[in-house]
Amino acid sequence: MTDLTTESVLCLPIGSHEQHGPHLPLNTDTVIAERFTGMLVQRYGEQHDLWTLPTIPYGLSLEHAWSPGTVSLRIASFMSLLDAVVTEHLRATPARRLLIINGHGGNRGILEPALHELRRAHAFSLCVIHPASLSAVQVGGETVPEIHAGIRETAMMLELAPEDVHLDSLPTDFTVNGAEAKRLVLDRGTTWPWTSGDTTIATCGVIGGDPCRATADAGRAILDSALDAAGHVLTHLTNHSP
Repeated sequence: MTDLTTESVLCLPIGSHEQHGPHLPLNTDTVIAERFTGMLVQRYGEQHDLWTLPTIPYGLSLEHAWSPGTVSLRIASFMSLLDAVVTEHLRATPARRLLIINGHGGNRGILEPALHELRRAHAFSLCVIHPASLSAVQVGGETVPEIHAGIRETAMMLELAPEDVHLDSLPTDFTVNGAEAKRLVLDRGTTWPWTSGDTTIATCGVIGGDPCRATADAGRAILDSALDAAGHVLTHLTNHSP
C-alpha cells in the first residue's frame, strides 16, 4: 500500500453470517458486499484511486439467531471491531477517505451513528453504500416487500455465485405474509424486535418474492444499476475535503 495518498479511497466490505432460507448460503451478504466491491474497483478504481480492504464477514444478525449457523456480533463488539479496523488502516496509510460497502440490512441502523463517531474521531471523509438499495431495477413485479433472501438477493447470487444457490431446497409450500412483514419490519413509525423465524411473517426464513422466479440476468441488471449509481457517490466522496 505504498502508493496510497490522502486522495485514495479505502473500500471496506461488510457482510454477515446468517440464515438466508434453505436455498442460499450463510455468507450471502458477505459474498454480495465483497464481489460488488470488486466490481467497483474494476470500474472506478483508477478514476477514484480505490483500494480494497479485507472483508468483515460478521454483522448484527440477532433477527436470525433462531436458525442454526447464524453468528451475530453484539452492538458493542461490532462498533469496537469497526473502530479498530478503520483506526488501524488510517494509522497505517495516508488515505483519508473510506467507502463502506454494506451487504446486510441489519447493519444499516448502527452504521449511520458509527459514521458520525468515526468522522468525529479521525476527521476524514466517509460514507456507506448498500448495493441492493442503490439499484432502481424492479424484479418480477415485486408485490411482496424484499426484506430477506427473496427474489432480489437470490437473483444477485445467481449472477455472483450460482454454485451456492440451491433452489431445489426450497419447500413448495412456503408462505410470506407481506402485510405483516411491512408492519413489523418496514413501518417507520414503530420499531419491533422482529425475527425471520416468526411464522406469522414467513415460514422458512424467506421474506420477499419467490426466489424460484429469480434469474442471473435479473441479478446482473440489479448489480449494474447499483454500480452506475455508485459512480455518483464516489464522485461526491472524492470531491469532499476531509
